[in-house]
Amino acid sequence: MIGKGRLGTVLLAIALLAPAACRAAGGSEEVVRVYSGRHYGEEETFRKFSEQTGISVEFLFGSDAELRERIRAEGANTKADVYMTVDAGNLFLASQDDVFQPLESEILNAAVPENLRDPNNRWFGLGVRARTLVYNPGKVQPSDLSTYEALADPKWRGRLCMRDSSNVYTQSMVASLIAHHGYDAALNILKGWVANDIQILGSDVLVLETIAKGGCDVGVANHYYLARILEERDSFGVKLFWANQQDRGVHVNISGAGVTRNADHPELARRLLEWLATDGQEDFVSSSHEYPANPRAEPDPLVAEHFGSDFKPDPLGAREYGSLNAQAIRAMDEAGYE
Repeated sequence: MIGKGRLGTVLLAIALLAPAACRAAGGSEEVVRVYSGRHYGEEETFRKFSEQTGISVEFLFGSDAELRERIRAEGANTKADVYMTVDAGNLFLASQDDVFQPLESEILNAAVPENLRDPNNRWFGLGVRARTLVYNPGKVQPSDLSTYEALADPKWRGRLCMRDSSNVYTQSMVASLIAHHGYDAALNILKGWVANDIQILGSDVLVLETIAKGGCDVGVANHYYLARILEERDSFGVKLFWANQQDRGVHVNISGAGVTRNADHPELARRLLEWLATDGQEDFVSSSHEYPANPRAEPDPLVAEHFGSDFKPDPLGAREYGSLNAQAIRAMDEAGYE
């Protein structure tokens, strides 16, 4: 949490990240305002929404924590109608901070599976990201791989690289281990990873590049980071392996949004979220190479070509990641996972 003494710094940081809110389409008297911690080409998606509906979109980008703090600081005077962010943990924290209002929408309930939305309808998943195993095919055979838990096997000693414990993606993955196995068993899995001299890196891109260069053999990353690399390169020395397909399924997380509690235009905000989950769903995820949350939508061609969509996802409710976040952080600290 950010103390009051840092509020001026927070607001300045946001101003530097996005000096002014940008209008996606002009000339409309109807405007919905979005504060977004998701930075994956929403501008084009918002423009299409404006063209199809006549509703303008103004948006402000910043970090997840900064924007949550800004909404809280603005209170009843907030300009935000929608708060959009990545990772269910961030959505859970926003709901705990009373950022959202409940939203009754038959369209959203039909488009977004129950495990990808808040049980109290405060937020809805719009894009799905699979966090799975990635490996160097010159050093590892797919038959060598199976589950996240199996990475604790001593055969991977000196061969693993993963994200740091401060990363929300890592925290949510560990939270899922706690949800499935309980705290003590999840702690033992973490200790097994640490005992294998795991190499901790600061980004998923670094994990992928380190594997490609031979610095480690196996890692864990969100699928779309590999998709972005493949979009720019004809070949890359890293392959993706869908984890835990013989049991619960691969860990999946979301990017999503909700209508803010003090929104000036809650009906326009509802229309935007409904459009993003239906008519605009494929546009929304294509810029990020995420999988669609709506099961009736198709992934973008690059993702479909390289990864397909025939994998078993973990059905665990995304809200669990946020509720177990504190335990996940404690378990990593106890295990010595930095």
